[in-house]
Amino acid sequence: MTNAFMRIAFCAVLAGGLAACQSQEEEVDKTIIGVVDESDLNSIMLTAADPNDAISYFANAVQKDETRIDLQRGLGKSLTRGKRATDAVPVYQKILTMEGTSDQDRIDYADALVRINDWSEAKKQLDLVPPTVQTFQRYRLEALVADANKEWSDADAFYKAATNLTSQPASILNNWGYSKLTRGNFAEAEALFADAVKNDRTLFVAKNNMVLARASQKNYTLPLIPMTETEKAQLYYTLGLSAVKQGNRETGIVLIQQAVDTHPEFFTEAQRSLDSLRGSATN
Repeated sequence: MTNAFMRIAFCAVLAGGLAACQSQEEEVDKTIIGVVDESDLNSIMLTAADPNDAISYFANAVQKDETRIDLQRGLGKSLTRGKRATDAVPVYQKILTMEGTSDQDRIDYADALVRINDWSEAKKQLDLVPPTVQTFQRYRLEALVADANKEWSDADAFYKAATNLTSQPASILNNWGYSKLTRGNFAEAEALFADAVKNDRTLFVAKNNMVLARASQKNYTLPLIPMTETEKAQLYYTLGLSAVKQGNRETGIVLIQQAVDTHPEFFTEAQRSLDSLRGSATN
């Protein structure tokens, strides 16, 4: 009886021990899952969420624990993404005083500074980033800062470096083309805009800039690029306005009329410009 009792007791203790171990493992699992879920949620809020929702999420999280650099980063990125770079700047200033700050934090800070046109401070921050950090974002910002300072050779070098570091170069090619356009290098600008459209046929801003570059060379024909009827009408309108601005009034009127005729709907803005041009000519 005693041996049987001991065997039963041992089994009960063993079962209880196993149950206790299982319970502890479950608690550990729950803790791990909780951390993973929070990390995943932070990533989702930074990328897929509406910027305003992300700002609210990270602002609330920072209020609960302002010592966590990951939450501060989330708030800074969300503010920048939500076009509130002015509010993002002090967040990044705080981040740079925290333990665990990185070169990427300084680059993100420079990004916010560029968005508020604080070019001198942006350059100062980028100069503090080691030259071994060779990323698309870093070179894009370096190019924009060099552009603002009219350091053209540096701008071209940085634009080229940024273009080589991305699989989606349309936006940076458009920026580079616009830089060339403002310098008066119209043919080079046109070529860069054409490359941008080749990489993203939906990028209308590059199409419009390409037309501006052509018009600056007194070429008032549309380029052979993919465009919808609405885009075609808008590009004719850009050409027409450019022609008028350069003193080619009659050419401009013809082009704006083509814009009105081409648009699948009533092109109010173009028609108003056309009426104004013809009215002033009559008077």
